[in-house]
Amino acid sequence: MALPELLRRLRLNSGMPLAHVAHHIDAEPTSVHRFEEGRRPAPYDIVEKADELFSAGGRLIEAWRRDDAERHAAAGAHRTKAAALAMSHDLSALSELDIAALQEGVDATAVDYLASPPAPMMDRALVLRADALERIRSRHHRPADRSDLYVAAGRLSGVLAYALLDMGHPGEALAHADAAGRCAEHAGDSGLAAWVAGTKSLIARFQGNYNKALEYVRGGYQWAGSGHGTGETRLRCGEAQCLANLGDSRAANDALDGAQEARERIRQEDSLGGLFGFSPAKQSYYAASSLIWLQGGRDAERAAREATAAIALWQAGPVAERSLDDERLSQIYLATARVQLDDVEGAAEAIQPVLTLPVQEQISWIVKRADRLAQMLSEPRYAGNRTAAETVDLINALAT
Repeated sequence: MALPELLRRLRLNSGMPLAHVAHHIDAEPTSVHRFEEGRRPAPYDIVEKADELFSAGGRLIEAWRRDDAERHAAAGAHRTKAAALAMSHDLSALSELDIAALQEGVDATAVDYLASPPAPMMDRALVLRADALERIRSRHHRPADRSDLYVAAGRLSGVLAYALLDMGHPGEALAHADAAGRCAEHAGDSGLAAWVAGTKSLIARFQGNYNKALEYVRGGYQWAGSGHGTGETRLRCGEAQCLANLGDSRAANDALDGAQEARERIRQEDSLGGLFGFSPAKQSYYAASSLIWLQGGRDAERAAREATAAIALWQAGPVAERSLDDERLSQIYLATARVQLDDVEGAAEAIQPVLTLPVQEQISWIVKRADRLAQMLSEPRYAGNRTAAETVDLINALAT
């Protein structure tokens, strides 16, 4: 039995709550959840502590060693595939190397990422980027294709940055974002450079460093040409998230208004969508996820409107542009805004679709944001409120 399944089974059989287990093995509850889902490998020292806690007699340690060996073998296989792919291209007619197939792979990965787990997207991006870099190094391409190859390598580095961040590794994510930025510089692609600035800001926000995140955003405006794609809109929404978390309601709302003005100025669409686009649904999602960190009132009212708009846009829009995880988080943001407005019944209704998700779809951010909602519903002013109590119980059952 693989380690994630065994760890989850032992915890459930023990009857220990997730938070209790996390405390005794020196880990965060969201990290334990990731270990059980297989979304993140558990460190050996954590596994040792868990084996002792559950009196597993070395079974968890044995499973860890087996899984670790499989990971190393898989990594070797990925490197072999990348090398074989590059070699095959070298053996092709060098004067006719066509990068169309590579670009198609980049385009498909950018779209598929919205509805796929990060690990397989990371694996695909690694193979494709190895191909792009080999072509650049070997100079087995037409001179006119060199810029396109750098853009492809940069976008694939961007995919890796997002995947590592979604898997809980911001440091590694930043290294890939830096690589994407260097590729954008070599290619002279301002759109990619603006996207990289927004992604670096996202990584800093993940780490709770909102002042640094604000620096990245404001540094990125130099690359966001007015009317050219959604780069400025995305950056202004990122600025709003920073300002809201820093407690500046007026500036956060101004940034969101600026994002809408930037969208209305767009005259040239993004050259690539999916992960590298910024749809109106995503814009509303960012607005809601910003304003729920303020003090309620008008901010909560706008957050509720924006979350509702994001959900409706995703449900009515093209399947390829639907980001299920973000849509589910929007349900939580809507519920959070309604609690801030003292609408407990409305909050319970909003979060209901999230509470029935299978465990493999309960990503760490869903659990984390739902936990905050549960804390709000557990405040003394809701004591005796049956709906609040029932909703808290259902939230606590997530990932347990």
